[in-house]
Amino acid sequence: MSYLLDTNIIIHFLKGNTKIRERIHKVLLEGKEIFINAISYYEVKRGLLPKSSAGKLARFEELCSKSGLALLDTLDILDTVAVIYLDLRQRGKLINDADILIASIAITKNLTLVTDDADFKRIKGLEIENWLS
Repeated sequence: MSYLLDTNIIIHFLKGNTKIRERIHKVLLEGKEIFINAISYYEVKRGLLPKSSAGKLARFEELCSKSGLALLDTLDILDTVAVIYLDLRQRGKLINDADILIASIAITKNLTLVTDDADFKRIKGLEIENWLS
């Protein structure tokens, strides 16, 4: 099993959340893979740069060095985005586009999304774990 970290989980890691840090360490020791998606990478980096937070930026770069980067790099991912969006719209349960993009990466690459965001539960076929609960 491989995991895709959502932005909120990465932020908890950067704030020193022991539960998240220990779980990441355990997963890596077990030889499982952790990925950071391109959307979350951007969201975290844009939040850290203006704050000049050298410590958090260093921890983020360390996490990135131990993780893979999951990109929006195939038409399958983009087609999945459109299908998810349509389904959510038809059910009247839309979420923000960034989250739909993250979910499509997880689904298409067969990754379990690690998140504390309940909005992701609206997406059919998405495997979710919450390492904070």
